[in-house]
Amino acid sequence: MDDFVDRNGRLHAEDVPLSRIAESVGTPAFVYSRATLVGHFRRFRDAFAELRPHVGYAVKANGNLAILRLLADEGARFDVVSRGEIFRVLRAGADASRIDFEGPGKRKDEIEYALDRKVRILNVESEAELDLIDEVAAAKRLTADVGLRVNPDVDPHTHVYISTGKAETKFGLDIERTRRLAGTIAERKHVRLKGLHAHIGSQITEPAPYVETVTRLLDLGRDLRRAHASLVSINIGGGFGIHYRGDEAPEMKEFAAALVPLLRGSGFEIHMEPGRLLVGNAGVLLTRVTYVKRSGEKRFVICDAAMNDLIRPSLYGAFHRIEPVETRLRHGSGGQEGGSGGRADIVGPVCESGDFLAKDRDLPPVEAGDLLCVRSAGAYGFVMSSNYNARPRAAEVLVDGARFAVVRARETYDDLVRGETADPEWIP
Repeated sequence: MDDFVDRNGRLHAEDVPLSRIAESVGTPAFVYSRATLVGHFRRFRDAFAELRPHVGYAVKANGNLAILRLLADEGARFDVVSRGEIFRVLRAGADASRIDFEGPGKRKDEIEYALDRKVRILNVESEAELDLIDEVAAAKRLTADVGLRVNPDVDPHTHVYISTGKAETKFGLDIERTRRLAGTIAERKHVRLKGLHAHIGSQITEPAPYVETVTRLLDLGRDLRRAHASLVSINIGGGFGIHYRGDEAPEMKEFAAALVPLLRGSGFEIHMEPGRLLVGNAGVLLTRVTYVKRSGEKRFVICDAAMNDLIRPSLYGAFHRIEPVETRLRHGSGGQEGGSGGRADIVGPVCESGDFLAKDRDLPPVEAGDLLCVRSAGAYGFVMSSNYNARPRAAEVLVDGARFAVVRARETYDDLVRGETADPEWIP
């Protein structure tokens, strides 16, 4: 699952003690394992090897340049949802022809930027968006390769906030609307139908929703290809679940066993876009205990990491395993400031009752200064962090065997006010 293991009584990232990283760069800090990231990418690719899939990493999960460079070196493609993500992928050294541009709200400047850099495809989610792409492409006297994002109305059985394949969500086009829009593409001079795309949600832990989605995509693709010889690719999305508690996600071979027979011999290029699956368990959040206090029977472990660093627990009610970095603490022989351990709320210093990393969680006795490790924080951790309460964002660290490097410096207080002024120059 990952390369964060106990060695000689201390949690390590690969061969580096997490305590050494904390002493060197401070806390809070996100720590990523190169071995875990590369290993997950290779296992995913190998599970579907028969299909020779084009694996496009979903950049929204974690856009750190070092992460993007590692995946580019492994041969990954990239799925992006903004001009900024295109910029990041290019800055990391990847080729624009390996980028698919998704998202339901592409602005004109973003479309121009993508076409100027010759991304592989722009996946269309509405009639109005297709009109705008056609208009921009005409002005540039070129033909834009587009895909149609299909909303297959499939329930992925996941959290409502990360469910994107049901009819009531904002994403994609229903199947009949897709057919009609494909018909208009045949009449246009500056767009060409290159692919179909569906992404039904995230943290999906069973193959059945994918089977239903792929079946509908293939049926639609075969029909549309009669009128569109240019239709060569099908993107079945991502969203494959990972382990947060430790046992909820099937191995990739189970998904492959269900999907490969459906896609075998389809005649389409098969594209996939895992994000969380690759980086989720490849990262942890290190935080140091600041205080331990009691209120009645309630124990609060107050840390220097907060909801602005990792918002998933507050936003989704998400579960992250949390454990002390030192074995002596995990075994219950820690300090006595907080009493004898037991249930605790693990919280941060942000001025919100919703600021917590875990509630009512079993935790051994800990005291101020102890290090805690928040597991499975590699996806939607730093990328969703903020400066709320004027808190500088955390450092990011990449580990490779027995060495580590800071791949994003901790923000300074000067960074918090960069671009601001207390003395504005008024424009009449």
